[in-house]
Amino acid sequence: EKRLVMGELLTENRLSVSIQTIGYSHRTKKEAYIMSTLPDCPNCGSAYSYEDRGMFICPECGHEWIGNQAENTNETPAVRDTHGTPLADGDTVIVIKDLRIKGASSVVKVGTKVKNIRLRPGHDHDIDCKIPGIGPMALKSEFVRKA
Repeated sequence: EKRLVMGELLTENRLSVSIQTIGYSHRTKKEAYIMSTLPDCPNCGSAYSYEDRGMFICPECGHEWIGNQAENTNETPAVRDTHGTPLADGDTVIVIKDLRIKGASSVVKVGTKVKNIRLRPGHDHDIDCKIPGIGPMALKSEFVRKA
């Protein structure tokens, strides 16, 4: 079956990500899902935006934008442990590798339980904590797992 979609001819085997059917009375579930995922125009709020070559275009005001530009980009990335589990402030973690401490002769041993961590997303050492017997320290999340 072939149908006209925004000026191009599509077959059942090749579905475009930005399907906008014109004059087609019934839609498949896949088409209805794909159509609902298109973002509204950030300029005028129109729901009739469509995608063309990686850009979204609003037919009402003519505004063009790229990909996820309209979405909020101020989200902080989640800090994850060595197994990919998201960490949160106040969690308890366990050290999975012996960690030598720079400027000291002590070592944080494997299996050391660290309680009440504080996250610092965006830093190289993204966990602040107090290790029993050692004191305050910053750790990398790749060397801990959630307890």
